Amino acid sequence: MKREIVFATNNEHKLHEVAELLGDRYTVIGLKDIGCTEEIPETAETLEGNALLKAKYVFDKFGKNCFSDDTGLEVEALNNAPGVYSARYAGEEKSAEANMNKLLLELQNKLNRKARFRTVVALIIDGQEHFFEGEVKGSIIEEKRGAKGFGYDPIFIPEGYTKTFAELPLTEKNTISHRARAVKKLVTFLETTT
Repeated sequence: MKREIVFATNNEHKLHEVAELLGDRYTVIGLKDIGCTEEIPETAETLEGNALLKAKYVFDKFGKNCFSDDTGLEVEALNNAPGVYSARYAGEEKSAEANMNKLLLELQNKLNRKARFRTVVALIIDGQEHFFEGEVKGSIIEEKRGAKGFGYDPIFIPEGYTKTFAELPLTEKNTISHRARAVKKLVTFLETTT
């Protein structure tokens, strides 16, 4: 019998990615599936804090086992910005296009283009809190490439690759992405303890 678990997101891309990773043991549902239509505040100063805020909100209000993630793109030459502000780097409307354009502008004439994606997953299951982290190192290219993925994927090339995340098939991205690495730790935990 599959257990149901809420992924505190309205992002269909992320929901699809994670549902594939969690496979047969869990039915992963999103916020709209539980009738949560409000915007959950992300007011913490860290990825860990934001992930926990979202998971706690769902667990406290809806009483459902839940996990949430927060992801940041950390660019070395920009003192790890945009980091926790990645989704709203260019403003509160959270436009991926505007965020990428701002980042590319700020990196103009910079030789150091090293960056890393970091994801923190906060899980609340049966009232207990757990954290899982994943990261992938890479670099920011000078112009967007690829139509797959979302967020900063069209300008990020993971280490050891020549294609951006937005050019890689989802199955391949899911083997190496920061979210995949964090979720794999979550999956291992769920498989061994629940």
